[in-house]
Amino acid sequence: MITRRSLLASVPAVAGLGALAACTPPQSGSGDGDSETLTIYSNSVSDGRGEWLQEKAAEAGFTLQFVDLGGGDIQNRLLAEAANPIADVVFGLNNVYFEKLRAAEVLEAYSPSWSGEVDASLGDGEQFWPIVREPIMLITNDEVFPGGEGAPADWPELWTVPEFEGRYEVPTALGGATTQMVLSGILARFRDDAGEHGISADGWAQIGEFFAKGSPAVEGTDLFARMAEGEVDMGQMWLAGKFSREEEYGITTTAISPEIGVPYAVQHVAKVAGTKNAEAAEAFIDWFGGAELQAAWSNEFFTAPTNEVALQDADQDAVELTDSFTPQDIDWTFVAENLDGWIEKIELDVLG
Repeated sequence: MITRRSLLASVPAVAGLGALAACTPPQSGSGDGDSETLTIYSNSVSDGRGEWLQEKAAEAGFTLQFVDLGGGDIQNRLLAEAANPIADVVFGLNNVYFEKLRAAEVLEAYSPSWSGEVDASLGDGEQFWPIVREPIMLITNDEVFPGGEGAPADWPELWTVPEFEGRYEVPTALGGATTQMVLSGILARFRDDAGEHGISADGWAQIGEFFAKGSPAVEGTDLFARMAEGEVDMGQMWLAGKFSREEEYGITTTAISPEIGVPYAVQHVAKVAGTKNAEAAEAFIDWFGGAELQAAWSNEFFTAPTNEVALQDADQDAVELTDSFTPQDIDWTFVAENLDGWIEKIELDVLG
């Protein structure tokens, strides 16, 4: 188990995203001299990332505005706008979303200047390219479970061990990438190709119990705020979010590392097909995924870059912790084929 407390001396403090956030009005200036503002769709501009990226981009000659939504919501918006695209670039989504966007011809092939510095197989080597790796975890409040002692060892214990009932947060909106990764990590354990949406009857019963015995998330209130107030003791989180929130809310947490492993999100960046700012979009991708910016992003937001050149200057604690988790063996092609059906069933049959 990974604890902040044991690493406090060496580690710098650093789901679902919410409403639309269009940051800064259109104004002149972009990397190639184009007068248009670049519109970036992302589920990875919360926790000050968007503001930081805008400042760095401005120094490089880009002007950015963001649409800030959960991963599933970003995907759906891009699909709906495919015939008349608004976005120029999309980043932060994982493979499941990008495979769907690729199949729907929402993306346009572009090989970034740094394509030789990443493992192209993490993306598709043509339309979307990897930038960050991130484990998706169950985290517990050290005030209640010091160093994880007495905490659940894996997700199913949340709803099968009576003492945890009502003490863990469950999502009430399913459009966020972190939420969908957590649900995928649970449902993938109950694969049954003859079952509804590829899941056994027991699997659907387990998901029902997960939601029934949890404490519903409160709109506008962060999980860490609820833990600080003693309303809940645990919930879902990604690694960088854990460290930024520990500093913000003044509590320490343990990330549970189950024997089965944890879902890993590989975030990507891509050019949107039909963008009217193609040259500026390509210049931004070259800059954003490059070693210098990705190392700076890592040190600012505690992430593990996929750019191998960036690794030498990245936050080494973030890289080490990212590598310390075992990736859960999940068939992501199977997930991509069934995720929409899973979400719809949960929304209709479980959340009502």
